[in-house]
Amino acid sequence: MNRIVIYTLAEELRGDPEQVAAAQNLTLDASRPNIGLKGKNGLFGSAQWWANIHTGLIPSRRVVGVIEDVYVAGQGESAVPNAIDLRLQDGEVRMEGIYVNRGSDIAEYRHGRKIEFVYAADELKAAMPDGSAGYLDIVVEVAIG
Repeated sequence: MNRIVIYTLAEELRGDPEQVAAAQNLTLDASRPNIGLKGKNGLFGSAQWWANIHTGLIPSRRVVGVIEDVYVAGQGESAVPNAIDLRLQDGEVRMEGIYVNRGSDIAEYRHGRKIEFVYAADELKAAMPDGSAGYLDIVVEVAIG
């Protein structure tokens, strides 16, 4: 896929250090054992965390599909699209959020365009009801082709 990267979490976090601090503080807050990331592979947004994504210690996965629809989801009065319907290769259609580092890149989200999301799966503090580990899928990159 001829890719145009329109979003990276790294760029977003550079412009929003409060987001990193809030996530890290929640991880370190022992009084909230059921909320936040576990942090066993580094605190969210830290150099260790990024290194563990790149080495695969924090697993990542790619989701590739074709944009079926672009729209405003939710109850707000915004005219700016914030969601897409994505048709995966197996035919499944799922809703995904719109991620951009530059507002003008929202225009890249158009019907029929191929898109790729890269997610990192970071472990949550709280276990799932069956006792297994729970994970948060964090979008770390979006590319459109």
